Amino acid sequence: MMSGMRIEDFALERFFARHEFAVRHLLCASDVEGWPMADLLALADPEAAALWHGLRLGYTEAPGHPLLRREIAGLYESIAPDEVLVFSGAEEAIFVATNVLLGPGDHAIVVWPAYQSLHEVARAAGAEVTLHELRAVDGWAIDVDLLRRQVTPRTRLIVVNWPHNPTGALPDAATYHAIAAIAADAGATLLSDEVYRFLELDPTDRLPAGADVGPHGVSVGVMSKSFALAGLRIGWLATHDTRLLDAAARFKDYTTICASAPAEILSLIALRARDPVLARTRGIVDANLALLDGFFGRQAAHFDWVRPRGGSIAFPALRAEVPVGRFAQDLLEAEGVLIAPGSIFGHPGNHFRLGFGRTDLPVALGRLEAFAGRTLG
Repeated sequence: MMSGMRIEDFALERFFARHEFAVRHLLCASDVEGWPMADLLALADPEAAALWHGLRLGYTEAPGHPLLRREIAGLYESIAPDEVLVFSGAEEAIFVATNVLLGPGDHAIVVWPAYQSLHEVARAAGAEVTLHELRAVDGWAIDVDLLRRQVTPRTRLIVVNWPHNPTGALPDAATYHAIAAIAADAGATLLSDEVYRFLELDPTDRLPAGADVGPHGVSVGVMSKSFALAGLRIGWLATHDTRLLDAAARFKDYTTICASAPAEILSLIALRARDPVLARTRGIVDANLALLDGFFGRQAAHFDWVRPRGGSIAFPALRAEVPVGRFAQDLLEAEGVLIAPGSIFGHPGNHFRLGFGRTDLPVALGRLEAFAGRTLG
């Protein structure tokens, strides 16, 4: 490994680097079918259209375009535009926030299984990390009493992710408020990864944003998932914590400095048209989830799953004796369909991530079912 920051390989990203653009059907993708450029531009209001057509490709404002920050702030109940900091994707936002919040001797608690950077960046920063494990047998529910016991005098950060990747779990509001109170009592920051927010299967289950629960709450958002614009690489932090925002802005001077000018204007267009943008996503996800309901009903002898309550991913388990890693490799070779074994998340057992945000899911699912019929009996 090169000298400098010591951080483990990002297993999921290495997995996608090998396979993502070489397979026919990506049945483990975490995003939603990307918008065609022409279709997105057709949604632009006159002001945004003028910004797009008159765009000059110079540097952008480091905190983010003022109009974009205003639209992002509008996603929250209590956030002002100057309480938003734009990044090049949620990954950069997580990386920067974790590095400015934690150092050697600090302690973080992270809900797990998880997107690896949510815990690994903290470890690389020198902090001790406690994983709060969610279990399928409990419906992937968080254990509030256990979380309270996991807090130490050195706890500086509690990281949650709702709707959850990879399980699609979503706690109720009382549980969420209890988590926020635990963080507040500990004097810890609550970092809430909300990249699937607005994809709750029942909109009445939508939780308050982390940025809205109090001055210790921080929301991570992105255009990649619910808004189906992963190619823009636009994410953000939203929080009332001005010291965190200032420290993050200073750290960002050493990463990307500023975001892509075209991506910011395209994000502005999408957020101003967020009702039709989210309706398109909802249509894709709902139709695919109905197909998954049928599949898992027919395949109950071979697969277990906890039906997701939000997002575009689930974490079912293969019931057969065959290891899911071998099953996934054989499926890939026979059908050109890729699923992500739970081992990529460091998760034991036979779980695998299944994504249902892509429009080729009916074909991919059909190939999976045919393969299961041939190989699992």
